[in-house]
Amino acid sequence: MEAIQHLASGFAVALQPLNVILAFVGVLVGTTVGMLPGIGPINAIAVLIPIAFALRLPPESALIMLAGIYYGSQYGNSISTILLNVPGTASAVTTALDGYAMTQSGRAASALAVSAIASFVGGTLSIFGLVLFAPLLAKWAIRFGPAEYFALMVFAFAALAGLAGANRAKALVATSLGLLLATVGFDPNSGLARFTFGEMKLLDGMDFVVVTIGLFAVSEVFRVLEGGEAGRLAAAAIGSVMARVREAVAAAWTMVRGSVVGFLVGVLPGAGGTVASFMAYATEQRLVDRRGTFGSGDMRGVAAPEAANNAAATGAMIPLLTLGIPGSGTTAVLLGALLGMNVTPGPLLLEQRPEVFWGLAASMYLGNAMLLVLNLPLVGVFVRVLELPRWALFPGVAALSFVAVYAVNQSVLDLWLMTGFGVVGYLMRRAGFPLAPLILGLVLGPLMEKNVRRALALSGGDWGVLFSSPLAIALWILAAATAVLPWLVSRRGAGRGALSLLRAEGGSQ
Repeated sequence: MEAIQHLASGFAVALQPLNVILAFVGVLVGTTVGMLPGIGPINAIAVLIPIAFALRLPPESALIMLAGIYYGSQYGNSISTILLNVPGTASAVTTALDGYAMTQSGRAASALAVSAIASFVGGTLSIFGLVLFAPLLAKWAIRFGPAEYFALMVFAFAALAGLAGANRAKALVATSLGLLLATVGFDPNSGLARFTFGEMKLLDGMDFVVVTIGLFAVSEVFRVLEGGEAGRLAAAAIGSVMARVREAVAAAWTMVRGSVVGFLVGVLPGAGGTVASFMAYATEQRLVDRRGTFGSGDMRGVAAPEAANNAAATGAMIPLLTLGIPGSGTTAVLLGALLGMNVTPGPLLLEQRPEVFWGLAASMYLGNAMLLVLNLPLVGVFVRVLELPRWALFPGVAALSFVAVYAVNQSVLDLWLMTGFGVVGYLMRRAGFPLAPLILGLVLGPLMEKNVRRALALSGGDWGVLFSSPLAIALWILAAATAVLPWLVSRRGAGRGALSLLRAEGGSQ
């Protein structure tokens, strides 16, 4: 009851005309930025922070606008991912698995509509969690030490069995390649350079944008060039907004489950939307993919990661606001903005500056509704991109990729690396190797190494520390079950199939 009263006071803040305008500006800028790979919400927020200071906006108003950019970009990135197979963030890679497949089969409008509705559901449900359980979840999140984080990373990798398809060996090779790429750069303990070959630009490691755009966008251009296809992508009838909504209702429970997974993972500092989207996708695949349609254009394969992405973005606000701990690069920029406005996030924020916390929570309800109302009718406009002939569309994709990569670091080396990864991605596709495990290895590899080495340093080299807490043990058990059970089920199914075949042959004789 007390939370409802606080939320009502938050709506009194969020519904002020200035804050309504700022929330709309935030989600509009976020959607636009999300559609442009390589820029990301961090750069957009960093650019607008000086404007917020120059306009002397109140802290709650500035945070409402900046947060709108944050969760607005989560949906915006799905547009380029679904239509062009150009994910600009790690968390969007999972959406590409089924989203682009739906585009290729003429269901781009449905994919975009599902993405918009799933983003709304994930954002809205996670706000309930933010309002009701923020202090409790903050205390739960700080119980994760290095050993627990390492076990969580292992659990995420175990979930790759669901992304492996029929050949888990190839998924293991792709994951190993991603982990190998993650070792490039500074050693986190000694500070020594590793596998940089004397190139100063590689000291910070492989840039995610370079690798992802190369593997997905450039390799797709190579694949189209190889096929010599000059037609258009299949762009079926768009249909009415209500028809797309009714179609998306079939994935309602998928969105709910993805929201829960995304929110709980998002609360953990450092985990973020990448782990959330992969885990939500793998979880949903195990629960509902009885016909093996995930990865070939299943609507639920879009709904699960999109709901998880937006739920994780809201969940990441909990450690930021209640503990002062940024869980991602974007929330770190938001922390700097708050400190610059003399607002100190932490346990006393709800008592000392309730208008900031509750005003933000209420504005997220409005912002998610604005995103849905803004983008759902525009699905038809976005799909018109597919009416361009391929000879014009894919050179545009290539140009967009080169501009996006160069805009990040203004480095010619990045362009060469992106092209090289495009060739690697093309060859992997030809050989049947999945690309998503490589991205997961690249993103989670540094976190995995950092936490296992930190845990061993704190324990004096005792490996038993990785199994020293009930939480870590529970995660290890979940990881083992996730990795082994699908294999046992498949073996059992194969055994039954062989037995039935023998019986049929015996009966015929």
